[in-house]
Amino acid sequence: MPRSTPSADTILDSALDLAETCGWERLHLHDVAAALGCDLGAIARHYRQKDDLVEAWLDRADAALFERARAADLLALDAGKRLEELLVAWLGGMAAHRALTGQMLLYKLEPGHIHLQAGALLRVSRTVQWWREAARRQSLHLARVAEESLLSAVFLRTFIHWLRHPEEHDADLRALLRRQLRGGPLGWLLR
Repeated sequence: MPRSTPSADTILDSALDLAETCGWERLHLHDVAAALGCDLGAIARHYRQKDDLVEAWLDRADAALFERARAADLLALDAGKRLEELLVAWLGGMAAHRALTGQMLLYKLEPGHIHLQAGALLRVSRTVQWWREAARRQSLHLARVAEESLLSAVFLRTFIHWLRHPEEHDADLRALLRRQLRGGPLGWLLR
């Protein structure tokens, strides 16, 4: 019987669907291969390790942010509103598997996964950079450094809040985000 050669997207979708049933910790790549009717080599061609699936999932969130950045109405908004719209789009890109996203992050934070934790820090930095770029931020030198640091804190607080409060209405999340973007030193930098 011929084995299938699934695409990277098909593998990720299958892994997400399976993990919704068994949880991220119990998801095994051999189970994904069995569900797709392929061998592990077909998965390894796209994903070297299980954590690469997490990165691909976060890449989809990035794609939602980039899609929102293409919208013509975004440029008419002030800096804080652009940042709000873009981060909400990024979170929306993961809404279909919100609880699972939290499980993925806990997996990365396990004590034995120092290599994944270092990658997670780099991922936060990269996402904040794309967030700033999509919002057309142009601060330089020390102002840029301060803005990146403050936005990283806003990003992490908002992301964790979003994960921990799945029943919360979008308007409440936006209000929290807006307060963070408009208050304190960040509000001054975004003027």
